[in-house]
Amino acid sequence: MSKPEFFATPGYGDTQLANLHYSQAVRIDNRVEISGQGGWDDNFAFPEALEDEIVRAFDNVARTLAEAGATWRDVVSVDSFHVVDSSDFDWNDHNRVMVEQFRKRMGDRAPIWTEVGVAALGAPGMRIEIRVAAILG
Repeated sequence: MSKPEFFATPGYGDTQLANLHYSQAVRIDNRVEISGQGGWDDNFAFPEALEDEIVRAFDNVARTLAEAGATWRDVVSVDSFHVVDSSDFDWNDHNRVMVEQFRKRMGDRAPIWTEVGVAALGAPGMRIEIRVAAILG
């Protein structure tokens, strides 16, 4: 087994590494795992629309995977965390966008997926967080 290689996504990942002392991705041999990615921009601002936040989280997963030499097409497992603290929460809204993004980014690949409802995530206003593992080759 080779030594772990750690990666920081340029922009927000550099900030998190400096301020919170964690990396965005690790690669060991042909396996890549990433920390949870939210729908933030490089200044940690979130879109107003839920759909835009989910799409941006998928974009951030792609950015982070790329740093470690992987793509969404290499993803074998997904964990998604969804803030469900309001009375108007609708799983259908979340699932529709999640599934659209899976199909768009992974084609025929259908990874394993665990979806969890939570009261809060790591940043104020954050409604979605996505963590994946990928196998290269």
